[in-house]
Amino acid sequence: MHRFSASAFLDELASRGRYHFSVDEAELGISGSPIAVRSALRRLKQKAKLSEPVRGFFVTVPPEYRSLGCLPADQFIPHLMDYWGEAYYVALLSASELHGAAHQRPQIFQVMLARNRRPVKCGAVHVEFIARHDMADTPVLSRNTPRGVLRVATPEATALELVGYYERCGGLDNVATVLAELSERMRGENLQVEAKRCPVAWVQRLGYLLELVGAGKLATRLLSIVKDAKEEAALVRSLPRLGSPRHHRWKLAVNANVEPDF
Repeated sequence: MHRFSASAFLDELASRGRYHFSVDEAELGISGSPIAVRSALRRLKQKAKLSEPVRGFFVTVPPEYRSLGCLPADQFIPHLMDYWGEAYYVALLSASELHGAAHQRPQIFQVMLARNRRPVKCGAVHVEFIARHDMADTPVLSRNTPRGVLRVATPEATALELVGYYERCGGLDNVATVLAELSERMRGENLQVEAKRCPVAWVQRLGYLLELVGAGKLATRLLSIVKDAKEEAALVRSLPRLGSPRHHRWKLAVNANVEPDF
């Protein structure tokens, strides 16, 4: 197998449209001992031509992304997941943005996994991992990026997860703001199917918020699920319910005022 200098190795990968590699691949493709190869990679990192989001996994940084210090997360996450051998999908505010429903550009790229992992920081790029044990059953769509294909939760699954993990999404005011736009991409039958496998409290909160942002037609698809709920849910689970008004249709203690930013 022909071996290259470190810079030529990056050029050879780029000629094949590839901007990521493992340290094992580098040791096979770059001339020199393992120690010399790692030293060469370190020099490229110092020149901002290379970044290492996690130990042993590298991404080439083209000139247009040098100020970022890394590839954008959507361009390396699929390859990092392959490197880890992890099933994943883009979730929450990052999924909402990809569906065209982001009020503000998310500061952190959010990825759903079946187990907890520490966040990744690569230059100015921040990736947060959220654990959901049944994530393998979440419906996903494919989205093309300049460096590959992303798995993204569907608009309906994203809506339910936004209310399920609202603390990670800037709170319910921000969730309601995003839902107002996301609702335009959702289909009632898909929402109903996905809601049946989610915690009922998520469905209760989502129905209430959809009505609040003027998506009442979508919300009605959730009523058949909520009517069988045995317990009243709190709109904000961390706040007391005592003295708060009740929304009987959604079986919800409305213990906070939600103010979307339209």
